[in-house]
Amino acid sequence: RVRTWLSVDQDVLEIGCGTGTTALQLAPSTRSLLATDFSADMIAIARDKLALQPVRGLSFSVADADTPAFAQGTYHAVLAFNLLHLVSDLDHTLSLAIQALKPGGLLVTKTPCVGEMNPLIPHLALPLMRAMGKAPHVLCFKGDDLQSAITRQGMALVSVERHGTRGKDIRAFIVARKPL
Repeated sequence: RVRTWLSVDQDVLEIGCGTGTTALQLAPSTRSLLATDFSADMIAIARDKLALQPVRGLSFSVADADTPAFAQGTYHAVLAFNLLHLVSDLDHTLSLAIQALKPGGLLVTKTPCVGEMNPLIPHLALPLMRAMGKAPHVLCFKGDDLQSAITRQGMALVSVERHGTRGKDIRAFIVARKPL
């Protein structure tokens, strides 16, 4: 689905790329794709994958989504998959991602909306797992909250979808455009 929003004349940034699997799949649909993650170990795995399966225009770099690290107005699209619920400050992270976009650029995200899960998970299971050191900090917002956070940054929602069985996926797929 993401490829329909990309083109071979675009420079793309992915934040929170993990081991680079998605970047390896999407990079051929772009001019260049810089895939980043705050974990040096994840980036090392991604670079090993890239060495085994070279893709023109794809590079990996260690970078924190919560720290200003990207030139403003550089990218046609910023991708953030399975990441925004793991940041410490959603508005701050979105602001930085959007600053990296060119005017008219797209933010494309598929984000777990943990606040839509069984209430026992965000209110009991996650706090217990965090207390035992078995889970990271997780923001427990709903899809409407995520959409509001994106529009607070001045972005226009272009598409909001759910792809799971009968549309019940807790992961909201959102595409938003930065004003010209």
